[in-house]
Amino acid sequence: MTHDRFIQIHFLTSYSATLLNRDDAGMAKRLPFGGSTRTRVSSQCLKRHWRTADDSHALAHLDGVEMSLRSRLIFSEKVARPLIEQEGLDREKVEAAVAAFQSLLLGSSARAQKEKAKKGETATDLQTSQVVVLGWPEIRFIQEKVRTIVSQSAGAEAAGKAVGAFSNDEKKNMKKLIDACDLKAGLDAALFGRMVTSDILSRLDAAIHVAHAFTVHAQELETDYFSALDDLLQASGKLGSGHINDSELTSGLFYGYVVVDLPLLVTNLSDDRALAAQVVGSLIHLIATVSPGAKKGATAPYAYAEMVLVESGNRQPRTLANAFRKAVPLGGPGDVREVAMAQLGEYLQQCDAMYGCGEVRKVVAMGDTASLAAESAPGLEALVAWVGDRVRGVA
Repeated sequence: MTHDRFIQIHFLTSYSATLLNRDDAGMAKRLPFGGSTRTRVSSQCLKRHWRTADDSHALAHLDGVEMSLRSRLIFSEKVARPLIEQEGLDREKVEAAVAAFQSLLLGSSARAQKEKAKKGETATDLQTSQVVVLGWPEIRFIQEKVRTIVSQSAGAEAAGKAVGAFSNDEKKNMKKLIDACDLKAGLDAALFGRMVTSDILSRLDAAIHVAHAFTVHAQELETDYFSALDDLLQASGKLGSGHINDSELTSGLFYGYVVVDLPLLVTNLSDDRALAAQVVGSLIHLIATVSPGAKKGATAPYAYAEMVLVESGNRQPRTLANAFRKAVPLGGPGDVREVAMAQLGEYLQQCDAMYGCGEVRKVVAMGDTASLAAESAPGLEALVAWVGDRVRGVA
């Protein structure tokens, strides 16, 4: 049985009159490429919406898995609070032990302690300075350790010192116990990675790599001037304008690109290849059908991909973004999607001519796929089934 190393997913999705992803000034994110400015959707934005989607293909709905928790309040709300309020443990001892665990797991430099003091925070203020990503097995493990220490400690100071007195052998043993848990850091950390500098928690490299999506043509935008009326002012005979503002609206056909590192994904999923196949299948559904959700009430920014091309193989992945280095002309002959697919197919054939074809491909699209040098699937479900067989190694 052989297993492919990489799954590459390319997609084209079209949106009209939206503001999918904004910068700090409220403007549409942009990308200069090939001599023209394109509208962009950041990879962080895409991952956030795929990770938190709540539909029949949501990652959170996969059987037997738990998502990660990412927050600055994990230690206060999910570790300490249940022990105090639900189990009735001594607040001061719990907070001292949890604070010591927080310092042990995440590190707490002298500088960080000084910053806390400047802000008037105490050593037992459990909010972290940055968002922390932990899995529920890790959270439950920390709770159990705190529970034991609190039961054996005479006071808060003793509880904190008990954590600080852990030997290197005890730390190594804790790491082994946590690492033995399935999906210790949660599903989305297994997919998108997490960075930690801890002797006990494990760093996870991202198994799914997501590129910034961008329009295959030059940016199309206009400024939308809008106002909100004040009903009571208008009823009194006045013009009734209660608010006046403007916002950018953009339209475009976006190219997106995702790579799945299969060996790393399987490793991060506790060597469960069947689960990896489910995850990749759900991910393809989410890529094709879940849209960034900015300005939902004003623009209804919902669209499905009009083409999804999947490649499976062992060579280093390569984007097909350069097919659009020359922007698809606007207002020219032919539909933008048709021209984009033709450019994509031409570039793919040039890649094959120079490097050979090292992948197997399957595509599903609303238009003609003859130029894409890929077998056409009858629908998205058939494409997902094919990819699942590749992941499991049965195709």
